[in-house]
Amino acid sequence: MPFKTIIYDCDGVMFDSLEANITFYERIMTPLGRTLDRRDDTTMRVLHTYANRDVLAYLFPQEPQKSRALEMAAAMDYRELIPLMVMEQGFVETLETLQPRYHLAVCTNRSTTMEDVLLTFDLARYFGYVMTASQVANPKPHPEPLHRILQHYGIAPHEALFVGDSEVDCRAAAAAGVPFVAYKADLPGFARIDHHREILSLLAS
Repeated sequence: MPFKTIIYDCDGVMFDSLEANITFYERIMTPLGRTLDRRDDTTMRVLHTYANRDVLAYLFPQEPQKSRALEMAAAMDYRELIPLMVMEQGFVETLETLQPRYHLAVCTNRSTTMEDVLLTFDLARYFGYVMTASQVANPKPHPEPLHRILQHYGIAPHEALFVGDSEVDCRAAAAAGVPFVAYKADLPGFARIDHHREILSLLAS
């Protein structure tokens, strides 16, 4: 299959960023008298995979706390949390190999923090297009972000691969008709990989 574009999710794929994300929401919840239960698998999944506005709506469903939480999130300097993020092993080496042959893109439910993350880790030079939740009306699991990437490159869904780690990514890929590669996750799709360099063998097969 002649793939032309490889699309990466950020959190859980490019980086182990769970600690950074937890700290972000704890800094909002604690002043508002709330405690984040790290043992609650559902809450952990929501805060790690959904767009910021959807996570805050989940954590703070009632006013006035919801509006206050949104204000606090907008005012927070996420650059303070970037040092808590750990890049996945072999990721840069894989991008170096892929870049001469494929378009590379990011499709993330991050909103305003993605640019700082890419600049901090010197990754911006690898990606020709970065799609965040702030650029669309409907973030993942809606297919709109992936549709926008396909339109940008002028390609059909089957000409792209989307590497993700969550049900949100899987659902977005299925809805957009883009083959899905599950990274370190037991999810249905085109393939599963446990190390970034495995995608090179996948593309060569």
